[in-house]
Amino acid sequence: MAEIIVVTSGKGGVGKTTTSASLACGLARRGKKIAVIDFDVGLRNLDLIMGCERRVVYDFVNVVQGEATLKQAMIKDKRFDNLYVLAASQTRDKDALTREGVERVLKELADDGFDYIVCDSPAGIEKGAFLAMYFADQAVVVVNPEVSSVRDSDRIIGLLDSKTRRAEAGEPVKSHLLLTRYNPARVETGEMLSIGDVEEVLGLKTIGVIPESGDVLNASNKGEPVILDLESQAGQAYDDAVARIIGEDRPMRFTQLEKKGFFSKLFGG
Repeated sequence: MAEIIVVTSGKGGVGKTTTSASLACGLARRGKKIAVIDFDVGLRNLDLIMGCERRVVYDFVNVVQGEATLKQAMIKDKRFDNLYVLAASQTRDKDALTREGVERVLKELADDGFDYIVCDSPAGIEKGAFLAMYFADQAVVVVNPEVSSVRDSDRIIGLLDSKTRRAEAGEPVKSHLLLTRYNPARVETGEMLSIGDVEEVLGLKTIGVIPESGDVLNASNKGEPVILDLESQAGQAYDDAVARIIGEDRPMRFTQLEKKGFFSKLFGG
C-alpha cells in the first residue's frame, strides 16, 4: 500500500518544492519506488528543481481530466529508475483539479506498486492545497523559524487535523515539522525562533532542520535536488530527515552554534 506524504506550509517561499524533491530523491536512493506530484497548478516549479522541465508533455491536470494516461504523463527520473515526476499544468486554473480525479490518480499509483507518493502542495489553504493534503497519510509541515511562517502553519495543522480523509475517519494524519533556513547564530541573538519555540507553538516534533545555505539555491538552479549534494550541510540534513521518516534514529545536526577554539579566538578565525 502506497504511503502518501504531503509537503505543505501556510506561507509561500519556505522551501516546500525543494523539500518535496529532496524527500523523493532520498527515498528513491533507499530503493523505494517513488512518485512526486506537483499540485501547484498554474505555478509549477517541481519539474525545474528535478531537472526535467524540457521533458514535460502531459501534466497532472491532463490526467485528472482524462486527456492523457498516467503512463503518458509520468516522467522517469534520469538518476533513479524508481523515481517518477508528475508535473503541474502552467496554463490551467486550480479548479481543474477535482477530488475524484485526484483520488483516481493516487489509487492508480498505489495499484502500480509505488511505495511513497510525495505531494508538493501549493502554499495556503486554497483548493490545490486542500486536495494535496486530503488523502495524506503523513504531512511534512515546512516552516521558516520566524513568526509569520509559524502562525500561517498553525492554520495548516488545524486543517490536517480536521479536514482530511484520515481526520474524518478518526485517524489523524501523522504530521512532522521541518525547519528550513535555520541559523543558530541568529537564534542565539534572538533574531530567529529556536527549534523548541516552534515546536511549542505548533505542537509538532521536528523531523529535520535544514541550515541556511547558498547550496540550496545553487542546486535548484542546476535542476539537482540539494539532497544529492552530500558535501553540503543542507544535503546531509535532508538525508537525515528522510532517514527519520522511514524510522531510522539520527542525531539532529547543524542546530548548534559552533564554538570557536582557542586559536580561532586568538587569531580572529
